[in-house]
Amino acid sequence: MSIAIPDGAALSRHPLWRADIARILSAPLPWEAFEGRTVLVAGANGFLPAAMVETLLTLSDRGAGLKVIALARSRENALRRFAGWLAHPAFSLIVADVSAPVEIDDPIDMIVHAASQASPRYYDVDPVGTALPNILGTQRLLELARRKETRRFLYLSSSEVYGVGDRRDPIAEHDFAALDPATLRACYAESKRMGETLCVSHGAQYGVDCVIARPFHTYGPGMRLDDGRVFADFVRDIVTGRDIVLNSDGGAQRAFCYLADAVEAFFTLLLKGAQGTAYNVGNAQAVMAIRDLATLLVGLRPERGLVARFAPPRDGYLASGVARAEPNTARLEGLGWRPRTGVAEGFRRTIDIYADIYDRRAPGAIA
Repeated sequence: MSIAIPDGAALSRHPLWRADIARILSAPLPWEAFEGRTVLVAGANGFLPAAMVETLLTLSDRGAGLKVIALARSRENALRRFAGWLAHPAFSLIVADVSAPVEIDDPIDMIVHAASQASPRYYDVDPVGTALPNILGTQRLLELARRKETRRFLYLSSSEVYGVGDRRDPIAEHDFAALDPATLRACYAESKRMGETLCVSHGAQYGVDCVIARPFHTYGPGMRLDDGRVFADFVRDIVTGRDIVLNSDGGAQRAFCYLADAVEAFFTLLLKGAQGTAYNVGNAQAVMAIRDLATLLVGLRPERGLVARFAPPRDGYLASGVARAEPNTARLEGLGWRPRTGVAEGFRRTIDIYADIYDRRAPGAIA
């Protein structure tokens, strides 16, 4: 069994992840708003939306009479990711592509649209498949929200919408830079931009109550370790006992936000965000150069004797043109949200969870 694909049943049972979900649900939010509601989560297999699904189902276990519809494109991946929840009475699964017309008989009170190929490994091999869920898929789900008179629509966009350039100051929601649409990497950022415009347009023209999240770099348990982003590669290296190999000088600086903090932010926006408004989601207190992150992670497991070293760039990866990406999260913090997890603590929890799940397997089972 490959380490790349998360073992959903093992993850759902892990005490550290259960503690993370409990911490999310301890946030002072109006959780009673979910009582008796049906929530559709599109792209449910993904790293971020899957965590939202598990949080909602845990809320249901606490007595909230809600239903969760997980819409996913891959049945195989959904059965694996939600293996521990398939028999839950509040859970139902729909296998469909959001780029096709979406027909659901049940009433839908809230929609979370997170169906997207976010990994850079797709940008040069499947740029059309990357763009369509963000444009056509967003349109399909907004049409569904209009028909169902959905109370709230949360669109998971991306910090990539801000474009490229040398950023010195934290990026606020109005700070846009150039983005060349005639490049392959733009298939993601430009389509995310168009998705945001569709949300705002449907709100203005049809009254669909949309709110937009722009996540920065988010990591944690449940992410695919073949994701193609460096922090996922680094975690995989630590868990499998390999040196971390950097294919650049590692000078790019990123704000690393732990999954539980990001999920709490998404629920804050779903329940309290202003209609038609975009919010940065990231940890501005956790900005770190990639090479420093590599050094930190090998230091979390010193008994393994691993090192971080440099190698020539690998083929097939479309590098970002952003040297520093630090979010200004004042708008989100104005809703009462604060990040609670530092880089060392978050990555230690992530590595511990993956190590607990996979170290017990036979050596040949780890890809």
